[in-house]
Amino acid sequence: MPAFAQSADAPTIGVVVKIGGIPWFNAMEAGIKERAAALGVNAFMVGPTSADPALQVRAVEDLIAQGVDVIGVVPNDAQVLEPVLKRAMDAGIKVIAHESPDQQNVDWDFELASVQGFGDAYGKQLAEVMGGKGKYAVFVGSLTVPLHNAWADAAIAYIKANHPDMELVGDRYGVAEDADASRRTALDLMRAHPDLKGFLAFGSQGPIGAARAVEERRKGGEIVVMGPFSPGQGRTLVHDGILTGGFMWNPKQAGEVFVTLGTMLAKGEEVKDGMEIEGLGTVHPDVAKKNIIVDQLVTINKDTVDELAGLGL
Repeated sequence: MPAFAQSADAPTIGVVVKIGGIPWFNAMEAGIKERAAALGVNAFMVGPTSADPALQVRAVEDLIAQGVDVIGVVPNDAQVLEPVLKRAMDAGIKVIAHESPDQQNVDWDFELASVQGFGDAYGKQLAEVMGGKGKYAVFVGSLTVPLHNAWADAAIAYIKANHPDMELVGDRYGVAEDADASRRTALDLMRAHPDLKGFLAFGSQGPIGAARAVEERRKGGEIVVMGPFSPGQGRTLVHDGILTGGFMWNPKQAGEVFVTLGTMLAKGEEVKDGMEIEGLGTVHPDVAKKNIIVDQLVTINKDTVDELAGLGL
């Protein structure tokens, strides 16, 4: 990547995501590019070759060395990133996080879904499709991704409070940013628990991998698979009745928000209660926690998956 000179008129924004080359973050990159073109700013995405926190640290260090105006990040490990994000802020760089509402060394974190709303929605729907009973397993992108684990906490708590005949197998498995690892883990769990009835996977590759395992074992219709995933990647599995669906937010929209919010911060604009921010709507920021959280859930099912895939998601 070329070095950029800082400019208040055309700020430079670099966004470091969890991993490059997967549909979810391809859609985010499209949003970054389109919004940058619309606003006349320099913005680009950096996608590491694997979901390795060390690679994200290195990418942020590169952006600091280039002297960008704004760094955006979707963390794999919130704690590992704290020191390098502090160095960015100490260098006068604005920092924006996404999917990491407890991140400390940021100007703002933004979310398109609240933890409670997202977790409860999944807990409720999983219970409905499982008939309120049976064993289920939970996948997350990593045991060090705070937001995935917070969603899992909320979903599990909802199920425990409302459906006592549902049983969680193990605790949770940090494989959902890797379709192959999710498939292998799902196959192992189905062998260990022949009466398993559901998979709930937070992380865009988790539902895909678990669904492939269910298809491989010819358990479609017997074992439910739910979670956020790229509609374009999962549409065939949905129509085949293997992947039940779930809820998501639009990653392309998240990419746009990175650029919109980054441009505001680079130009010295403040985020205020009740203001309208394109892509977020009317915001009510939590200044103390540096969070801007809205609920913009999109339902993924047989009726919506083709339309969503047609949008490039």
